[in-house]
Amino acid sequence: MPLMRQVFIGLSTNKLIRRFGERSRIGRRLSSRFVAGLEVEDALRAAERLNKLGMSVTLDSLGESVTSEAEAQHAAEIYHHLLDQVANRKLDANISVKLTQVGLELSADLAATIVAGLTEHCRATGNFLRIDMEGSKLTESTIELVRAIHARPEYKGHIGVVIQAYLYRSQSDIAQLIEDGIRVRLCKGAYQEPATIAFPRKTDVDTNYVLLSAQLLASSIYHGIATHDPAMIEAVRDFARHNNIPNSHFEFQMLYGVRRDLQSKLVREGYNVRIYLPFGREWYPYFMRRLAERPANVFFILRNLIRK
Repeated sequence: MPLMRQVFIGLSTNKLIRRFGERSRIGRRLSSRFVAGLEVEDALRAAERLNKLGMSVTLDSLGESVTSEAEAQHAAEIYHHLLDQVANRKLDANISVKLTQVGLELSADLAATIVAGLTEHCRATGNFLRIDMEGSKLTESTIELVRAIHARPEYKGHIGVVIQAYLYRSQSDIAQLIEDGIRVRLCKGAYQEPATIAFPRKTDVDTNYVLLSAQLLASSIYHGIATHDPAMIEAVRDFARHNNIPNSHFEFQMLYGVRRDLQSKLVREGYNVRIYLPFGREWYPYFMRRLAERPANVFFILRNLIRK
């Protein structure tokens, strides 16, 4: 793994620096490129702006690894509020949740109950819940929870999951999820994993990403292809063209504040584009993982900070 990536992933778990960053003005200013704001209203305003540009949105209230049931329930309340506001304002937006944010590490039953409640709210409002993927120790439990809830007839089509291309297991996981009829968001992966379970080289991750994206597009299910890599995007477009797969059959997903030029270009070319829009006061781990994915972002942020 490249040194800079290792450094930023290590920093993402540093509690002392996290406390300083999340409480400091300079930290919030640095993060503003990739985080829509600290409050729900900030995120809703950003979602409305993106909708006007022809882009769909996934709203993510940042937070993970809660330490009490009260914190898990509070996180759920924010998402229930988001779903109501999305419906009231008629926004083209769904929600994305991390299971450790709703208590998975405290109790699997607690997390399952909260996720079922959010999925029911999505069903009632015609919306969709994406369960984010975290570190590999939670991959199996995350997939199984999603499969169990999706298996309830009333919730089919209202819950999906994220699969990470750098894990060796992902091809078989996708095959099972397609068989179940579950929507997948494919990403490369942003956690530090050992070579025993994940491809250590970027070239191998890229090769697997192209393979998995073709596996998804060949299915009858609407999936999300999450990447900012022009080579990956071109591979997806080529596969779709050569196999007569219409643009309406899938969507490209990109992160808020990353490659805005490419986002707009894809919209102009007639592709569905969804922006993953994070917000909230617990932005530090997310911000560091974005820097780990592309260390060049550090210089971009510092350059813009100096200009301001």
